[in-house]
Amino acid sequence: MKTIIYMVRHAESPYTEGNERTRGLTPKGKVDVERVTEILMDEGIDIIISSPYTRAILSVEGLARQLNLNIKTFEDLREQHFAGEDYIIEKTELMSIIREKFNDLDYALPGGESNAVCQNRSIAVLKTILKEYEGKKIAIGTHGLVMTLMMNHFDSNYGLDFLNQLKKPDIYKMKFEDLELKEVTRLWNE
Repeated sequence: MKTIIYMVRHAESPYTEGNERTRGLTPKGKVDVERVTEILMDEGIDIIISSPYTRAILSVEGLARQLNLNIKTFEDLREQHFAGEDYIIEKTELMSIIREKFNDLDYALPGGESNAVCQNRSIAVLKTILKEYEGKKIAIGTHGLVMTLMMNHFDSNYGLDFLNQLKKPDIYKMKFEDLELKEVTRLWNE
């Protein structure tokens, strides 16, 4: 039985230090979310799920409202925790840290998560979703790195290069048969 997952990477969000869970969307992000809703409106989506982070919820909220569906949040779909509170990551060094994490899946900064840990926790949720909602169409509000790691679990071609080309927002339609990924189609066009 086919199950369809629509991975919705959150729209543009203003980066502010220490505001990871609650930061919203930029004015451009808010406009782009209207397009996300338009693109997904006629897909026949049955369920909407999201990371608990505000920017991910806001990116699927319009769709939920239009379809009269509730958004179910899962803590383990949250963005990767890069480092402990005492460790300050400069914006200029973030990409080199992410690159290192893809070179060594177990690499983690002090107090942070490795890609392996992040992938394992998010895949556990995705497998539960695929089993519980088999045969359904599910939209998931997510983050670029988490989305890439989930897709990478099923196909190693989704790695750092894929992450680097993602847009905010972005939408990928993934067709599954049981727990096997059969097809991926990008739905977002700028």
